[in-house]
Formats: sequence, structure tokens, C-alpha cells
Amino acid sequence: MTEITTRTPLRSGTAGLALSVLVASLGTSAANVALPTIAKDLGGTFAQTQWVALGYLLAMTATSLTVGHLGDLLGRRRILWIGIAVFTGAAALCAFAPTLGMLIGARTLQGVGAAVMMALPLARARDVVAPERLGRVMGLLGTTAAIGTASGPALGGLLLTAAGWPAIFAAMVPLGMLAATLIGMTRRDAGVTGSGGRRFDIGGVLLLTVAVALYTLGVTAPGSGESWPTLPLLGGAVVAAALFGLREARASHALLPPTLLRTRSVSIGAILNLIVGTVMMSTLVVGPFFLAGGLHLAPAAIGATMAAGPLASICTGVLAGRAVDRYGTRPMTTSGLAAMIVGALALALLPAWWGLPGYITGTVLLAPGYQLFLAANNTGVLRSTPAEHRGVASGLLGLSRNLGLVTGASVVAALFAAAAGAPDIIAASPDALASALRTTFLVTAALLAAAAALSLAAVPESSGTRAKTVGTSAETTAR
Repeated sequence: MTEITTRTPLRSGTAGLALSVLVASLGTSAANVALPTIAKDLGGTFAQTQWVALGYLLAMTATSLTVGHLGDLLGRRRILWIGIAVFTGAAALCAFAPTLGMLIGARTLQGVGAAVMMALPLARARDVVAPERLGRVMGLLGTTAAIGTASGPALGGLLLTAAGWPAIFAAMVPLGMLAATLIGMTRRDAGVTGSGGRRFDIGGVLLLTVAVALYTLGVTAPGSGESWPTLPLLGGAVVAAALFGLREARASHALLPPTLLRTRSVSIGAILNLIVGTVMMSTLVVGPFFLAGGLHLAPAAIGATMAAGPLASICTGVLAGRAVDRYGTRPMTTSGLAAMIVGALALALLPAWWGLPGYITGTVLLAPGYQLFLAANNTGVLRSTPAEHRGVASGLLGLSRNLGLVTGASVVAALFAAAAGAPDIIAASPDALASALRTTFLVTAALLAAAAALSLAAVPESSGTRAKTVGTSAETTAR
């Protein structure tokens, strides 16, 4: 009887969650290939057109925690459905946008929907899946995210060639409608009857949004061609973040409850997510420059090589989730980080000896470790979070991951350029690029080693399929 009640929600409740993550991932990666064509068709400069991607990223990052908070207040299923509707409607607006300004506005709105679709499936999975099966669902969500990231550029290029850039956004509409339908078929949020006396923390939301927006603009402006002063933007982000922290410590209805941050598995999990996000973005930023200038690969060969990591992630995501359920979150988090350290060291050392096979070996070692870490870390955080704060916890994971990606895109790129010792990275010699690659990934390996040490400080957990899960049958049957 228990087997039936635990397996049924797993089968019926995760398809919509997986599709939500897939569509949001496609929204991130598919549109970027069309930026040059959009600039030509709508008459924008390079810096202006970059806002089609930057507005999406900025909105998704700045609102991750807020949408999780709304999910806790009003129901995670309800807010997830609304988020998918916002994403889908914004995709339609993008497809018919007559001007660059309207396209940027629609893409920014779509980023808000994407924040919901990336964050709340994690919390919703904890709502509809038995705790001892949560790891495999996290692995499934990681796999679908990898599929979206890997297939997005190819799908975007195909649609761009066949029907023009509006087709990229139009294709997201039926996918979004299907995701909304699947979410609508799942069970309602248990015990949600409104805010339960809790209030929306508008002050906290505004301060956090300002802090995240200023930080994102500060670290991305140089690469996007903007001339904004970086240091004042980062200084403003620090001030806004400090004010946010002071407010949350005193607020009776905090956006980010201090009690949640005092849970070591949650706070440490968010820090680990930020570090790992920084490292993973480094492969996307540094790799193409080394492959083009250091190994003299053609664009098609670069694309095929860069796909090796995502393909490895796709093949190992579900297996990683099963390992988390079997052996527990803490050992698998540390094991995933250890595998990533090996991959980073391989990227630092093997290309100098083996060339392209050495680079591919490093990425293929790094990606499965990332999937194992992601499944274990997300599972550990959500297992240790009270039901009333699961949305905020999933939003915190999304926020930390996105901040890591933003940081990696700027800081690691700057490190690579400095290590190459050339004012223009495009003109750097193959030897200089090989040296810069080695330096960059030795630094990322050190970051991962620090993360692994930090993961050992997390609260030990007794779960895994061999452990007892208190109240699992009753909780699942209630759902």
C-alpha cells in the first residue's frame, strides 16, 4: 500500500516540474544565438541588444527569492502555474515585439516567469514526493536543465535559420502551455489557506532586488559594452545588502527568515551553490577562447567540444539522484565536489599534455560531479527546511546559483585574461592561453577544495533509503 502511495505522486507530479525547468533553461540559452540578427532587424547597437539576454538574467536573479516567498504565502502550485503563464505570455510578446525596447521589456518579464519555473519546482518536488525519493527527482530536474542548456543553442539556430528570430520565442508558447496544463493536473498545496497571518515583506523585497540588480550590473557591465562605473555599482550593492540584512534581522515577517539561515545545511548549501555556480560558468567562458586560440579549432568543432560536458550531465543526472537517495546527501555532496576537483585539475593539466582529448576528459569528469553535487545539495537543503519555508529555500538556491554564474562570467574571465598576460585575449598566443587555462582551473580547483571542506561542516543527516523517514507514509498519503 505504501509503495503505491509513494510511487503515484512521483509519476504524476514530476512531469510538469521537469518540463518547467526544461522550458526555462531553453529560454536562457536558445535566444542568445539570435542576438546579432535581432540587432540587425530591430536596429540596435551591440550594447543595446545585449539587454535582451541581460534583462532576462537580471530579472531571473533578482526575483528568485521573492517568488519563493510568494509560493510559501499563497501556495507553491498556484504561484508556479502563474509563473509559467507569465513566461508563456511574455514569450508571445517577444515573438511579436516590433521594437527592441519592447523586446527587452518582454524578455525581462519572461525572466520573472523563469525565476518561478527554476525555483519552485524544487520546493514543489518536496511537497509531492516522499523524502526517500527526493534525490532522484532532483537528479531528474538537473538532467532536464542540462538538456535545455545543451539543446537551446542548436534549437535556436535551427529556428533562426528556418523562420527567423521570432520563431524562437513562439516555440516556447506551446511548451509553456503544456507545462501549465501538467502543473494544473497535480494536487493542490496541502494546508495552504492564504498567508496564515504572514505578510509579504515588501521592504525586504525592494532592498534585495536593488542589491542583486546593482551587483549584476556591476559585474556584467564591462563585458556587455556598457560604460557604467563598476565600483559605485558594487558599492551600492554592498550597502543595499547590508540594509537588507539589518531589516531581516528585525522584521517580524522576513523575506529571508533568520531562523532559516541559522539552519547550517541551508546556509552552507547556499554558499556551496554559489561557489559551484562560479566554477561551472568558468568552463563556458574560458573554454571557447582556449579551444579557438590555443587549439585552433573551427567554430563547429568548438560547439561539439563544448557539448561534451552537458551531454555527460544528461547521462548521469538521474543516476546521481538515485545515489543520493541510496547513500544520503552529505556523503554525496562531498563526493560530487571531490569529482569536480578531479575534473578541474584535469582541465588545468591534461590539455597541455594531450590537447583536445585532455580538455574533453576534464569536462567529462567535471560534469557528472556537478550533477551529483546538485542533486545532493538541493535534496539536503529541502529535506531540512520546514514546509512553510520551502519556497524561500528553493529561491535561495536559485539566487545563489545565479549569483555564482554571474560572478563566474566576470571574475573568472578577468582572471583568465590576466593570466594570459595579453591586453587583447583574442591576440594571445597559444602558449599564453594554455598557461591561462592552467592558472584558471587550478584556482577553481582550490575553490572547490574549500567548498568540500565547508560541506563537511554541514549537519550530518541519516537519510538514504536505508534510514528511517519519520512520517513518510502518513505524509505521502495525506498528499
